[in-house]
Amino acid sequence: MQAALQPFHDAHASGQAWRVAYTLSPVPPHDDPGRLYDFYRASNEHQVEGDIRYALKYSQTSKLPPKESGAWTDIFVIYWRAVGEILRAEEASNQGRMNDGQWINVYDAWKEVANAIIKYISNGALPPWTVMCMYSVGNHLRLFAMKADTQLAQVEPSVTFSTGLQDDVVTGVAKNNKLEEAARVFNKMFALCLGDRNPDINESRKWGVYCMANLLFKTYFKLKAISLSKNVVKSIEAQVDLPMFDLYPQSHKITYRYYVGILAFLQEDYANAEQHLTEAWDHCFPESTKNQELILTYLIPCRLITKHNIPSPALLAAFPHLQNIFGPLVTCIKSGDLSGFDNALLASEPEFVKRRIYLTLERGRDIALRNLLRRVFLAAGFEELKEGQAAKDRMRKTRLPIEHFATALRMGTRGEGSGQVLDDDEVECLLANMIYKGLMKGYISRDHGMVVLNKKGAFPGTGV
Repeated sequence: MQAALQPFHDAHASGQAWRVAYTLSPVPPHDDPGRLYDFYRASNEHQVEGDIRYALKYSQTSKLPPKESGAWTDIFVIYWRAVGEILRAEEASNQGRMNDGQWINVYDAWKEVANAIIKYISNGALPPWTVMCMYSVGNHLRLFAMKADTQLAQVEPSVTFSTGLQDDVVTGVAKNNKLEEAARVFNKMFALCLGDRNPDINESRKWGVYCMANLLFKTYFKLKAISLSKNVVKSIEAQVDLPMFDLYPQSHKITYRYYVGILAFLQEDYANAEQHLTEAWDHCFPESTKNQELILTYLIPCRLITKHNIPSPALLAAFPHLQNIFGPLVTCIKSGDLSGFDNALLASEPEFVKRRIYLTLERGRDIALRNLLRRVFLAAGFEELKEGQAAKDRMRKTRLPIEHFATALRMGTRGEGSGQVLDDDEVECLLANMIYKGLMKGYISRDHGMVVLNKKGAFPGTGV
C-alpha cells in the first residue's frame, strides 16, 4: 500500500490541488494504466483500513497532520471499495456479462467518496484547496449517475434514455433517478464553497464556486431543470465577497459564461446572451473544438437576431456539423431565397428543436426577406441624371411600385413559382412589418401603390 499511495504523497507535497485530485480518479492516468489494479490489489477488505492508515500516518514520506491524516485515511478506504466496484463493472463489461446493477453499485460506492470529502472539508479536517478534489469526484459522480440511469432504463421498459450529448441543453431522458440524487450532492458542494466565511481569501473555499456552479449547470440542463440553473446564477450574483471573476481559472470562466449565455438565450434576452457567449468564444481554447462548436450553436442565432450577421463560409468550414445544419440557411438568407430558407429550416428541424434554437432561427426569415426586397431595390436602377450632374451624383430610385415587390415575393429567387402565393394586402402587410422592424426604412403610399424608401440607408446593415 505504501507504493500505491506514493503518487498521493508526491502530489500532496507539491501543493497542487489537481495532482491530488488525480490520485482519487476512477480513471487511471495514461502513463500508469494499471494504477487502479495496483491500488486495489495492495490490500483486502479486512486489512485495508490499517494498511492505508499506516501508509498515510507512519510513512517516512508522509507529512500530514494527524487530523488531516485521519480524514484521508477514511476517504481512501471508501475510495478503495469504490475502485473495487469499478474494476468489477469494467471486467464484466469487457467480457459481455453485465448484470442489471453493476453501474448502480459503482454509483452508490462513488457517492460515498463524494460524501466523505464533503464531510471532511465541512468540518475543517481538509484544507480549503481540496475543493478541487471535491469537484473532480463530483464530476465523475455525474458520469456514473448517467451510466446507472442507463442501466435502470434498460430494466424499466417505460423509461427511455437519450444517446445525445451528455452536457447539452436538452435530453430525451424521461427519468433520471440517480442523476437527480447526484444533483442534491452537488448542491451541498456548491453551498459549501459559496458559504465559506474565511476572511483570508487565499484560504477560502470560494475559489471552487464557479467550477461547482458549472457542475450544477451540466446536471440541471441534463435534467431539464432550467429554473434551478437560474437559482445558481442568482446565488452567485447575490454574493459581495467573491474574488474578482478574472482571477478564476480560465476553464471555469469559459464554462460559466457559456451556460449563463444559454440561460439568457432561452429567456430571449439575446443581447445579454450574445455578450456572454462572445466572451466564452473569445477565450475558448483553440484545441477545444467541441466546446467551440457548442458555443457557436447558440452564438450564431444570437448574432442573427441582434446584429443580423451570418457566419462566414470560413468559420462554418471549420465545423462540419455546423456547416451541415447552418450552411443551407446561410446561403438562403444571403440570396433572399424564402422558399429555400423554409426548406432548409424544415430539413434540420429535429436538430434545431433539440437545441432549442428553432424559433430563434425562424426569425432569420426576416433577414432573408430583407435581402429579397433589397434585390428589387437594386434591380430598379438609378434615377436619370439631371442637367449638370455627374455619374458620381447618381441616386437610386426610391419610389418603387408595390407590384414589383409582390412579383419578387411570388417568383422568389429561383424563378416562377418558387416563392409564395400572396395577395396584394398580404404583400403590403409584409412590407409594413419590415418597415416597423427597422429592416427597411421608408413608408407605403397606398393611394399611389408605391413604396417610398429613404434615399440613404433604405436597408440598414446592407450598405444601401
